[in-house]
Amino acid sequence: MYLLRHGATEINLANPPRLQGRKQDLPLAAEGRKQAAQAARSLETAQIAAVFTSPLLRARETAAVIAARHGLQPQVVESLIECDVGDWEDKSWDEIARTDNEAYRRFTADPATNPYKAGESFAQVLARVLPPIKQAAAEHLGCSIAIVAHNIVNRVLLAPVLGVPLAKARGLIQHHCGLNILRFRGGRLEVLTVNAVFHLDSW
Repeated sequence: MYLLRHGATEINLANPPRLQGRKQDLPLAAEGRKQAAQAARSLETAQIAAVFTSPLLRARETAAVIAARHGLQPQVVESLIECDVGDWEDKSWDEIARTDNEAYRRFTADPATNPYKAGESFAQVLARVLPPIKQAAAEHLGCSIAIVAHNIVNRVLLAPVLGVPLAKARGLIQHHCGLNILRFRGGRLEVLTVNAVFHLDSW
């Protein structure tokens, strides 16, 4: 299983970057399209049998570039949508810490149980993401598949497989179009590679 974060959007490239959840369905920036092309080239010989994607445009555009190399159409999985970051959508972390300090402190102390303000917690994201990931893997035993999702989705999926407490999942870096490689066998996921960026010009 090749698990990727989508390519960058203009919000991702802002300085400082702003939170991008599910409310702003933006396309890839030029840099994001370049990242998607580089990821697709790196997977060109992987003999991918299926490509799955979040319904958000930035993920679908990334997945389409990867799928095209294998003569495939991406399959949209609604539950792979990015975390609902609630009231903090389109805000920087500095702004959030300044204007919503109490909620910010609770979240940063334990995002597994303390949600984004008016949004989701990491535990809620994991509960909706893990079943379709395992189902896709189980339906393609012996094959390679690609999944294009999001920063938070990927972090919360990787954390328990790596033995990282979900409350610490924010420490798992996911670059745009960084590549995670997982294996599914015996009904369990195993992580082989985390956030490989060898195929990207800049990260």
